[in-house]
Amino acid sequence: QVQLEESGGGSVQAGGSLRLSCAASGRTFSTVAMAWFRQAPGKEREFVAIIMRTGGSTNYADSVKGRFTISRDNAKNTVYLQMSSLKPEDTALYYCAARGVTAQYDYWGQGTQVTVSS
Repeated sequence: QVQLEESGGGSVQAGGSLRLSCAASGRTFSTVAMAWFRQAPGKEREFVAIIMRTGGSTNYADSVKGRFTISRDNAKNTVYLQMSSLKPEDTALYYCAARGVTAQYDYWGQGTQVTVSS
């Protein structure tokens, strides 16, 4: 089992920045990739960004490219999401997720709320 705990959410004005953290514990060696997802009220959960545990390659949703940066510190078993130039449409509950060799995300955090006001 892998446990994930997000932190760093909050309220900011448009154009501001926030950094989210996701601390992993448990069988973290079994994870291949970690990702961030978000879910806005009344909308489906959507992919935001992913980072591979080995090599550190990343990928982003088009809506956040150039504004968000995902990074990791394997020694601390922590993944970060640096969010800049935030927009009101970035308002959502942000989740950290981890997966093994399959494409299915088996582990999820409880989420951290990000609210961006105009």
